[in-house]
Amino acid sequence: MHSYLRSVGFHNIKKKEMTGFLQEMMANPDYIEHALDTEGNEFAELRKEFAPGIGVALRGTYDEEDNFHMEYYYPYCQAGRISTESKVELVKASDKESLLGICDDMKLGVDLIFFVQDMFQILISEQRNHKIVNFGGVKLAGLAYEGSVLLPVRTPEPQAQRTKKNVAKRKELIQAARDGDQKAIERLTLIDMDLYSNITNRVEKEDILTIVNSYFMPSGIECDKYSIMGEIQGVARVKNDWTDETLYILNIISNELEFDVCICAKDLLGEPEVGRRFKGRIWMQGNVTGYR
Repeated sequence: MHSYLRSVGFHNIKKKEMTGFLQEMMANPDYIEHALDTEGNEFAELRKEFAPGIGVALRGTYDEEDNFHMEYYYPYCQAGRISTESKVELVKASDKESLLGICDDMKLGVDLIFFVQDMFQILISEQRNHKIVNFGGVKLAGLAYEGSVLLPVRTPEPQAQRTKKNVAKRKELIQAARDGDQKAIERLTLIDMDLYSNITNRVEKEDILTIVNSYFMPSGIECDKYSIMGEIQGVARVKNDWTDETLYILNIISNELEFDVCICAKDLLGEPEVGRRFKGRIWMQGNVTGYR
């Protein structure tokens, strides 16, 4: 996750500079939260923001002399809108005191896994109510290590309407297949075979980026990293107050899933504009809302 520091404006920070920066964070954080971790131990999170909703968080413990001992830190970008209201399951990460969210969203056809930013609110809520937390939706935001802006693909209206109907039908088939409908499983298999054949024939004469308008798929061995391409719905330009680096916050729709992407301007190839497409690799983070 340290490689994604560049996504929030720490592009070429040296180890010595990072050490001083972390010490400054511990001495003067903007936010501090406390809760009992999954093992029942006192745990704390310190946050420092360098642009609205963008910053770095430290997680660790305090000793008896009130000195903070950092376990790990991570960059973050907080999304402003709900991306999905599908059911979310939380699991503890195996390598550190953190939570991963698993969301089964029909729009994607695969389980969406993301790093949970608001772990402390969830732990506090569980401890206060002594019951399972209820979820009302997830606000998703990705940090992009690098990316590029592509021109849009012009789609005739009749073809766009057919595509929309096919997507809706596919969602129904996926749901039926998950419920055990053998005919739906066979139908999905045939659709995928036809799609593969069609793409194979077209790619001989056309560029793949004119055939595929949007995709969302896992990338690498880490479960919360994704390779995406989607349409840009909104563009915001902000600046990291600490490093003075320019950042872009892009609102993206990929496979009908809407979320934000934060990327350093130095790592973005092309000029982002509404209607164009963004292509890149992201680390997906999320805020689980509606807990009580």
